[in-house]
Amino acid sequence: MTEFIYKTDPYDHQVQALTESWDKEEYALFMEMGCGKSKVAIDNFVHLYGQSKIYNVLIVAPKGVYNNWIAKEIPAHMADHVPHDIVKWQSSHTKKFEKEMECLFVFDFKLKILVMNIDAFSTKKGCQYASKFIQHNKTMFIIDESTTIKNPEAKRTANCVRLGKYAHYRRILTGSPITKSPLDLYSQCMFLDPAVLGFSSFYSFRARYADLVEKRGQGRTFKFVSGYKNLEELNQTLEKFSHRVLKKDCLDLPEKIYMRREIQMTPDQAKAYKELQRFSVTFLKNSKTVTINHVITQIIRLHQISCGFTVTDDGITTEIASQRLPELLSIIEETDGKMIIWANYRYDIQRIEKTLKELYGNDSVGTYYGGVEQSEREQVIENFQDLNHPLRFFVGNTQTGGYGITLTAASTVVYYSNNYDLEKRLQSEDRAHRIGQTNKVTYIDIVCEKTVDEKIVKALRKKQSIASLVLGEDRLSDWLV
Repeated sequence: MTEFIYKTDPYDHQVQALTESWDKEEYALFMEMGCGKSKVAIDNFVHLYGQSKIYNVLIVAPKGVYNNWIAKEIPAHMADHVPHDIVKWQSSHTKKFEKEMECLFVFDFKLKILVMNIDAFSTKKGCQYASKFIQHNKTMFIIDESTTIKNPEAKRTANCVRLGKYAHYRRILTGSPITKSPLDLYSQCMFLDPAVLGFSSFYSFRARYADLVEKRGQGRTFKFVSGYKNLEELNQTLEKFSHRVLKKDCLDLPEKIYMRREIQMTPDQAKAYKELQRFSVTFLKNSKTVTINHVITQIIRLHQISCGFTVTDDGITTEIASQRLPELLSIIEETDGKMIIWANYRYDIQRIEKTLKELYGNDSVGTYYGGVEQSEREQVIENFQDLNHPLRFFVGNTQTGGYGITLTAASTVVYYSNNYDLEKRLQSEDRAHRIGQTNKVTYIDIVCEKTVDEKIVKALRKKQSIASLVLGEDRLSDWLV
């Protein structure tokens, strides 16, 4: 690789990943969450642009991630001297959006960047526009969190694979390419190039790496995967076009890594939120009413709505469609190992527990909050700290679990929701980051845009800034910026 000027200094593992991948037509960055795979991809396309090898970049990511490319990653890591136009895809084509899009098809030697939600590839309009953009000029096509195309039968997978053929360079980025089985790799690799795995169909790939048994049911015979085989061979194949990075191997990473996943309100949430904010009353679909008479109550109710539920005037807790729980499940799919999940409300803790038990088994979850007996809490901690125990998820609130306990078996901490208490936030962070922790710890905040969620972050930032000033410390966490 020729000499390259970075905007932000890379870590050693990022330099190695870029050096190995920068000029490859297809490449996979299998970098664990928190290891900076977005920066590697940005440095990669900037370098290719500088070599006149590309002029377009299409970035495709899930809902909670694609905004982050525009708001944080590209401004932070793309060299200031690179002239560029950047547009975020919108499903509704307003006149303003159509005007913004025009710049992407002007030949002015600027780097053109289009950022799209993966869900757009399930639509005709999204695919048509992506196709037009890719074929307009030399393009790098990046799929961030590429497990979103692991299902070979999904429409968006087929469309990404089909359109990827027109791109000059293709990249997949994910921390955990295998979420349920090695077969998850097939369609992700097909997007890169059908030839990289050496199989003409999913069925021949499955036959090579899965043990199959025949079962009969409802008058037909079908093949069932009972186990896996030849995995060392598969690993050797992957090494030819991928780079794997784990946090534990990155000695120069900071001890704490902060990330943010942004979600948007659903139509039901937006309606309830705006009504409650403006009129102090909202009417739900089930004909229930929520009324507020106090500012503090209003803040709590608005926060609950942003989390996906509310409590009606007659004391009934009512669920409201939300992207928060699906976003948590997306994070889990991208992450290996044990995980701490902090949620502010009992209703959320119980809903998370129920969902994770359904998906991962009854023994996979332990809860820790005021409604759990002390003896049961102690058992949850013991099981969680046992690396051989199937209890993978510790779900609790910071009011009860944020103090005094040790949860160093986890190196990933998700804040499903925050509150205004800075002490509880800082104390809860230290449950994982303390003596006994042998890994870097990644903290992920789920934040609902244009809601009280953002006000909570702003308030915590102000509190921590004041505390740092008084104590003469530089403690302002990256997650608050």
